[in-house]
Amino acid sequence: MAEGGSATPEACPFAGLDGHAKCHRRDRDRRETKPSDGCPARTAATVLESSRVVPCVMAASNPRLVKLRYVVARDKDEWTLSEGTVPEAHPHRQRTYEIQQQLEGWRARSARSMLVGANLAIRWDRHHPSVGVDPDVLVVEPAPPEGASVASLRLWEPGHVPPLLAIEIVSGNHPYKDYVTAPDKYAACGTFELWIFDPDLEGPRAQGGPFRLQIWGRDESDELKRIYGGPGPARSGALGAWVFAVDEGRRLRIADDQEGTSWWLTPMEEERRGREEERRGREEERRGREEERKAKEAALARITELEAKLARRKRRR
Repeated sequence: MAEGGSATPEACPFAGLDGHAKCHRRDRDRRETKPSDGCPARTAATVLESSRVVPCVMAASNPRLVKLRYVVARDKDEWTLSEGTVPEAHPHRQRTYEIQQQLEGWRARSARSMLVGANLAIRWDRHHPSVGVDPDVLVVEPAPPEGASVASLRLWEPGHVPPLLAIEIVSGNHPYKDYVTAPDKYAACGTFELWIFDPDLEGPRAQGGPFRLQIWGRDESDELKRIYGGPGPARSGALGAWVFAVDEGRRLRIADDQEGTSWWLTPMEEERRGREEERRGREEERRGREEERKAKEAALARITELEAKLARRKRRR
């Protein structure tokens, strides 16, 4: 089902970035669904909305702005997960690991009950358990009862909830999948926020792309919308932080502020910073002891000098 048009121009749906950043905390156990018109075989579907033009650069009256709204079935056969491991290129693995480690550092600092994982299958239909999606990186809050040992998220099981955040890194082998299919899947499974990171701008020109960074989030009606598409930085409502494409767009970094002065550190970076602060502390302590030693030596030298002067005066008498 689709509806759209440009007869009545409207403001760019992606311009209100800060407004969306209120992070509508919803009950993730709830699955809001809408009936699928014209498809009696489907009991439920989810609504996804996007734009087919580059966001935030179009004037409100630009006739190229077209709003597309359609229903996504939640149990498409082509979404069947492969049981095998899909090989990934080394740069892809590196980027996945770095993003995951930044989120692990955040989880440790916040002491919240969260699971940060990679390539963890998400399944949401008990009648079609092979249908699912496996994001490159995801954050689940609260963590499932099994913790880090969970084999896959089965959203019909107690304690298994949709991701707070899912991240897809675009691969040159199948960029269309990450640009077009991924938002449909994450809309269907109830993911609160989706990032699509395209470090090499491999994505199709369709839908206004390619974009270095896309952020999709839920609005007040619980529909998944693309709220940002561009080079970054962009604010994440799910994390309450800013997302940057750094090193000429090859890496993704997260910061507390829009200026990028307070970066999120990985556990290894936290440990390195702790060791560096400890080393500086020891160095300052050593300098303090050295200065104290020099001061004592200077005082003793002065006492010796005064005693020598006193001795000379006594001899003259």
